[in-house]
Amino acid sequence: MVKNFFKNFKKENMTQTEAIIYLSEQRGCTEFEEFRSFHTFNFDSYFNENKANFGRLWVCNDNTLAAGKSIKRKIEKNSEVWILPLIGGIELKNKDGYDDFFEAGKVLYFSALKGVEYEIINPYDSELINYLEIWIEKGNIVSSEIEQINIDIEKKNELLPIFSTEKQGAFIYFGKFDGRKDYTFILKNPTNTIFAFVIEGAFEFQNRLLHPRDGLALWHVKEVDFEALSNEAMILLLEIPT
Repeated sequence: MVKNFFKNFKKENMTQTEAIIYLSEQRGCTEFEEFRSFHTFNFDSYFNENKANFGRLWVCNDNTLAAGKSIKRKIEKNSEVWILPLIGGIELKNKDGYDDFFEAGKVLYFSALKGVEYEIINPYDSELINYLEIWIEKGNIVSSEIEQINIDIEKKNELLPIFSTEKQGAFIYFGKFDGRKDYTFILKNPTNTIFAFVIEGAFEFQNRLLHPRDGLALWHVKEVDFEALSNEAMILLLEIPT
Protein backbone atom coordinates (compact mmCIF):
# COMPACT_ATOMS: atom_id res chain seq x y z
CA MET A 1 0.00 0.00 0.00
CA VAL A 2 1.13 3.53 -0.65
CA LYS A 3 1.07 5.76 2.43
CA ASN A 4 -0.42 9.20 2.06
CA PHE A 5 1.28 12.21 3.60
CA PHE A 6 -0.87 15.29 3.96
CA LYS A 7 0.86 18.64 3.83
CA ASN A 8 -0.41 22.18 3.81
CA PHE A 9 -1.75 23.44 0.54
CA LYS A 10 0.86 25.62 -1.14
CA LYS A 11 0.11 28.71 -3.17
CA GLU A 12 2.82 30.99 -4.46
CA ASN A 13 3.17 34.24 -6.29
CA MET A 14 6.67 34.48 -7.69
CA THR A 15 7.99 36.78 -10.41
CA GLN A 16 4.46 38.17 -10.73
CA THR A 17 3.13 34.80 -11.89
CA GLU A 18 0.03 33.43 -10.22
CA ALA A 19 0.46 29.75 -9.48
CA ILE A 20 -0.78 26.81 -7.44
CA ILE A 21 1.42 23.80 -6.75
CA TYR A 22 -0.33 20.44 -6.29
CA LEU A 23 2.15 18.23 -4.45
CA SER A 24 1.90 14.52 -5.18
CA GLU A 25 1.95 13.68 -1.46
CA GLN A 26 -1.18 15.73 -0.79
CA ARG A 27 -3.38 14.24 -3.49
CA GLY A 28 -6.61 12.54 -2.54
CA CYS A 29 -6.80 8.77 -2.81
CA THR A 30 -9.49 6.20 -3.53
CA GLU A 31 -8.25 2.70 -2.86
CA PHE A 32 -9.59 -0.81 -2.66
CA GLU A 33 -8.10 -4.25 -3.22
CA GLU A 34 -7.76 -4.18 -7.02
CA PHE A 35 -7.66 -0.44 -7.76
CA ARG A 36 -6.00 2.75 -6.52
CA SER A 37 -6.55 6.28 -7.80
CA PHE A 38 -4.72 9.43 -6.73
CA HIS A 39 -6.73 12.61 -7.38
CA THR A 40 -5.08 15.97 -8.04
CA PHE A 41 -8.55 17.54 -7.76
CA ASN A 42 -11.75 16.67 -5.90
CA PHE A 43 -13.21 13.48 -7.33
CA ASP A 44 -16.08 11.14 -6.39
CA SER A 45 -16.28 11.01 -2.58
CA TYR A 46 -12.96 12.78 -2.04
CA PHE A 47 -13.31 16.46 -1.17
CA ASN A 48 -10.85 19.06 0.06
CA GLU A 49 -11.69 22.76 -0.08
CA ASN A 50 -8.20 23.43 -1.47
CA LYS A 51 -8.55 20.92 -4.32
CA ALA A 52 -11.16 22.59 -6.50
CA ASN A 53 -10.88 22.12 -10.25
CA PHE A 54 -8.47 24.39 -12.12
CA GLY A 55 -10.82 26.16 -14.50
CA ARG A 56 -12.15 23.62 -17.00
CA LEU A 57 -9.64 20.98 -15.92
CA TRP A 58 -11.58 19.00 -13.35
CA VAL A 59 -10.08 15.51 -13.38
CA CYS A 60 -6.42 14.51 -13.27
CA ASN A 61 -6.27 11.00 -11.86
CA ASP A 62 -3.23 8.73 -11.55
CA ASN A 63 -4.66 5.20 -11.57
CA THR A 64 -3.28 1.72 -10.91
CA LEU A 65 -5.34 -1.38 -11.75
CA ALA A 66 -4.58 -4.96 -10.74
CA ALA A 67 -4.11 -7.81 -13.22
CA GLY A 68 -7.31 -9.12 -14.77
CA LYS A 69 -9.48 -6.43 -13.15
CA SER A 70 -11.64 -3.65 -14.57
CA ILE A 71 -13.07 -0.29 -13.50
CA LYS A 72 -16.07 1.59 -14.91
CA ARG A 73 -16.33 5.36 -15.23
CA LYS A 74 -19.35 7.59 -15.76
CA ILE A 75 -18.72 11.14 -16.96
CA GLU A 76 -20.68 13.71 -14.94
CA LYS A 77 -20.15 16.74 -17.22
CA ASN A 78 -19.71 17.23 -20.94
CA SER A 79 -15.97 16.67 -21.26
CA GLU A 80 -12.97 16.00 -23.40
CA VAL A 81 -11.25 12.84 -22.17
CA TRP A 82 -7.61 11.78 -22.47
CA ILE A 83 -6.29 8.43 -21.21
CA LEU A 84 -2.53 7.92 -21.19
CA PRO A 85 -1.03 4.50 -20.34
CA LEU A 86 2.22 4.86 -18.39
CA ILE A 87 2.95 1.25 -17.44
CA GLY A 88 1.54 -1.61 -19.49
CA GLY A 89 -1.44 -1.46 -21.81
CA ILE A 90 -5.17 -0.87 -21.46
CA GLU A 91 -8.29 -2.35 -22.97
CA LEU A 92 -11.16 0.12 -23.20
CA LYS A 93 -14.81 -0.72 -23.86
CA ASN A 94 -17.95 1.41 -24.12
CA LYS A 95 -21.65 0.85 -24.75
CA ASP A 96 -21.31 1.92 -28.38
CA GLY A 97 -19.34 -1.24 -29.12
CA TYR A 98 -15.84 0.17 -28.96
CA ASP A 99 -13.35 -2.42 -27.68
CA ASP A 100 -9.64 -1.94 -28.29
CA PHE A 101 -6.21 -2.26 -26.69
CA PHE A 102 -3.57 0.45 -26.48
CA GLU A 103 -0.30 0.82 -24.59
CA ALA A 104 2.40 3.32 -23.62
CA GLY A 105 3.22 5.51 -26.61
CA LYS A 106 -0.45 6.01 -27.44
CA VAL A 107 -3.08 8.35 -26.05
CA LEU A 108 -6.81 7.69 -26.23
CA TYR A 109 -8.99 10.76 -26.86
CA PHE A 110 -12.72 11.33 -27.17
CA SER A 111 -15.30 13.97 -26.31
CA ALA A 112 -18.30 12.75 -24.37
CA LEU A 113 -21.66 14.03 -23.22
CA LYS A 114 -22.68 13.87 -19.58
CA GLY A 115 -23.69 10.33 -18.62
CA VAL A 116 -21.37 8.50 -21.03
CA GLU A 117 -19.79 5.39 -19.51
CA TYR A 118 -16.65 3.47 -20.35
CA GLU A 119 -14.73 0.58 -18.86
CA ILE A 120 -10.97 0.23 -18.37
CA ILE A 121 -9.67 -3.36 -18.30
CA ASN A 122 -6.26 -4.72 -17.34
CA PRO A 123 -5.80 -7.61 -19.79
CA TYR A 124 -2.64 -9.00 -18.19
CA ASP A 125 -2.52 -12.17 -16.11
CA SER A 126 -0.06 -10.94 -13.50
CA GLU A 127 0.98 -7.31 -14.19
CA LEU A 128 -0.36 -4.04 -12.78
CA ILE A 129 -1.13 -1.19 -15.17
CA ASN A 130 -0.74 2.52 -14.46
CA TYR A 131 -2.40 5.29 -16.46
CA LEU A 132 -3.46 8.92 -16.32
CA GLU A 133 -7.09 9.95 -16.76
CA ILE A 134 -7.71 13.60 -17.67
CA TRP A 135 -11.09 15.26 -18.17
CA ILE A 136 -11.57 18.85 -19.35
CA GLU A 137 -15.06 20.30 -19.13
CA LYS A 138 -16.51 21.54 -22.41
CA GLY A 139 -19.95 23.07 -22.79
CA ASN A 140 -21.39 22.44 -26.24
CA ILE A 141 -19.97 19.24 -27.67
CA VAL A 142 -21.03 16.30 -29.75
CA SER A 143 -19.84 12.85 -28.75
CA SER A 144 -16.91 11.87 -30.96
CA GLU A 145 -15.31 8.71 -32.21
CA ILE A 146 -12.49 7.47 -30.03
CA GLU A 147 -9.08 8.34 -31.44
CA GLN A 148 -5.76 6.67 -30.70
CA ILE A 149 -2.94 9.20 -31.01
CA ASN A 150 0.69 8.11 -31.29
CA ILE A 151 3.45 9.75 -29.24
CA ASP A 152 7.11 9.36 -30.11
CA ILE A 153 8.19 8.59 -26.56
CA GLU A 154 11.83 8.20 -27.64
CA LYS A 155 12.10 11.73 -29.04
CA LYS A 156 13.74 14.04 -26.55
CA ASN A 157 14.11 17.67 -25.56
CA GLU A 158 10.98 19.14 -27.10
CA LEU A 159 7.27 19.28 -26.39
CA LEU A 160 5.28 17.09 -28.76
CA PRO A 161 1.65 18.01 -29.45
CA ILE A 162 -0.73 15.20 -28.55
CA PHE A 163 -3.93 17.00 -29.48
CA SER A 164 -3.94 20.60 -30.60
CA THR A 165 -6.68 21.51 -33.07
CA GLU A 166 -8.10 24.99 -32.70
CA LYS A 167 -11.70 23.80 -32.67
CA GLN A 168 -11.13 21.76 -29.50
CA GLY A 169 -9.80 24.72 -27.54
CA ALA A 170 -7.49 22.74 -25.25
CA PHE A 171 -3.94 21.83 -26.22
CA ILE A 172 -1.98 18.96 -24.67
CA TYR A 173 1.73 18.22 -25.02
CA PHE A 174 4.18 15.52 -23.91
CA GLY A 175 7.93 15.88 -23.47
CA LYS A 176 10.88 13.72 -22.46
CA PHE A 177 14.05 15.61 -21.55
CA ASP A 178 17.69 15.00 -20.74
CA GLY A 179 19.07 16.47 -17.53
CA ARG A 180 19.88 20.19 -17.63
CA LYS A 181 17.91 20.72 -20.84
CA ASP A 182 15.73 23.81 -20.76
CA TYR A 183 12.74 24.82 -22.83
CA THR A 184 10.53 27.85 -23.40
CA PHE A 185 6.89 27.27 -24.29
CA ILE A 186 4.84 30.09 -25.83
CA LEU A 187 1.09 29.83 -25.35
CA LYS A 188 -1.13 29.54 -28.40
CA ASN A 189 -3.50 31.98 -26.74
CA PRO A 190 -2.18 34.31 -24.01
CA THR A 191 -5.58 34.31 -22.28
CA ASN A 192 -5.34 30.54 -21.69
CA THR A 193 -4.08 28.89 -18.51
CA ILE A 194 -1.31 26.31 -18.10
CA PHE A 195 -1.26 23.06 -16.15
CA ALA A 196 1.95 21.02 -15.94
CA PHE A 197 2.12 17.48 -14.57
CA VAL A 198 5.43 15.70 -13.99
CA ILE A 199 5.29 12.03 -14.93
CA GLU A 200 8.88 11.08 -14.11
CA GLY A 201 12.01 12.88 -12.93
CA ALA A 202 12.29 16.44 -11.66
CA PHE A 203 11.86 19.86 -13.25
CA GLU A 204 12.38 23.47 -12.35
CA PHE A 205 9.28 25.07 -13.82
CA GLN A 206 8.87 28.85 -13.65
CA ASN A 207 11.29 28.90 -10.68
CA ARG A 208 9.40 26.14 -8.86
CA LEU A 209 10.76 22.68 -8.13
CA LEU A 210 8.51 19.82 -9.25
CA HIS A 211 8.96 16.12 -8.49
CA PRO A 212 7.20 13.04 -9.95
CA ARG A 213 3.40 13.36 -10.06
CA ASP A 214 3.46 16.98 -8.86
CA GLY A 215 1.20 19.41 -10.70
CA LEU A 216 1.50 23.15 -11.30
CA ALA A 217 -1.25 25.53 -12.42
CA LEU A 218 -0.35 28.92 -13.91
CA TRP A 219 -2.36 31.79 -15.28
CA HIS A 220 -1.72 35.30 -16.61
CA VAL A 221 1.37 34.11 -18.51
CA LYS A 222 2.28 34.36 -22.19
CA GLU A 223 5.17 31.91 -22.01
CA VAL A 224 6.68 29.48 -19.52
CA ASP A 225 10.26 28.33 -18.94
CA PHE A 226 11.33 25.01 -17.49
CA GLU A 227 14.45 22.89 -17.09
CA ALA A 228 14.76 19.15 -16.58
CA LEU A 229 16.85 18.28 -13.54
CA SER A 230 17.21 14.55 -14.25
CA ASN A 231 17.66 12.30 -17.25
CA GLU A 232 14.60 10.74 -18.89
CA ALA A 233 12.41 13.34 -17.17
CA MET A 234 8.86 13.33 -18.55
CA ILE A 235 6.24 16.05 -18.37
CA LEU A 236 2.69 16.66 -19.57
CA LEU A 237 1.66 20.23 -20.41
CA LEU A 238 -1.92 21.40 -20.93
CA GLU A 239 -2.96 24.77 -22.30
CA ILE A 240 -6.58 25.29 -21.29
CA PRO A 241 -9.13 27.95 -22.28
CA THR A 242 -10.43 30.08 -19.44
